[in-house]
Amino acid sequence: MDRFVRALIKWQAGGRPEPARTLPVAQVRARYAAQAAHARGGAARNAGIETKDHVLDAVDGEFGVRTYLPPADRGRLVTYLHGGGWVVGDVDTHDPVCRRIASFLGAVVVSVDYRRAPEHPHPGPLRDGIAASEWAERAFPGRHHVIAGDSAGGALAVGAAMHHRDHGGVRFAAQLLVYPPADPYLRSESVRRYGTGYLSEVDDLRWYYDQYVPDPARRADREIDLLGADHRGLPPTVIGTAEFDPLHDEGVGLAVRLAAGGVEVHHVPAPGLVHGYLLMAGIVPAAAVATRKVLTAVEQLLAPMPTAQ
Repeated sequence: MDRFVRALIKWQAGGRPEPARTLPVAQVRARYAAQAAHARGGAARNAGIETKDHVLDAVDGEFGVRTYLPPADRGRLVTYLHGGGWVVGDVDTHDPVCRRIASFLGAVVVSVDYRRAPEHPHPGPLRDGIAASEWAERAFPGRHHVIAGDSAGGALAVGAAMHHRDHGGVRFAAQLLVYPPADPYLRSESVRRYGTGYLSEVDDLRWYYDQYVPDPARRADREIDLLGADHRGLPPTVIGTAEFDPLHDEGVGLAVRLAAGGVEVHHVPAPGLVHGYLLMAGIVPAAAVATRKVLTAVEQLLAPMPTAQ
């Protein structure tokens, strides 16, 4: 295991954090935000990136997006869905991630502040993600559009891609999925092997599913049970996994299922790292390297495409 990650695990264990399932949701969200700020370190914000917050109308309310305009625009567009178990996280916790994407790919990034569970269970966050990607397509037309997300956001990204495929919607040039959850029943060997003591606890993962999909019968929905979904016709995909992650095997399994459906897939492993490494890129050198590798894989998919603007 990477020595910086080992130090993070030791630091967290020393604080003896209460399991998420034992705390009020507001407290879990505040703790996640504090941990994200700690992982961000003293890294300076990318110079030259302009941001703006927008409020979008939905059928049953409003939600926000934050746009990032890169200093060197290469005609790309990324709709980004943040991680956090569909319960925690927001555009602020993932601000450094979106800045890195905008800078590395030369892309406009639309970060989605989707409404979260338990106040807005499935399919609420997915609907917001779909609506945000449609807004992004209208607001920044004529670009090579990537749907992307980490952790829970990765699952939402797949759900949005399937929706657009089935309804003649946005035609994505690629999708980027970093350590996505794909099996709501948590049956993999990596769950058993790394489900305790590696920053992402399996009991908390189960709690997140309970908040997002409180009706067990809905966990068979294709947007939740991604390993059982039909992946034919989805865009070329980059999947990033972390070695010491309970969800590692699910990411590998999803890559296999996508390839079986005829999708071009590039699996980018991250040896020595744990779930959530995108948020650690400011303080863990190996996480910064892994982040560059997944973005390089996306760049390799997009590079042969002519400028879209």
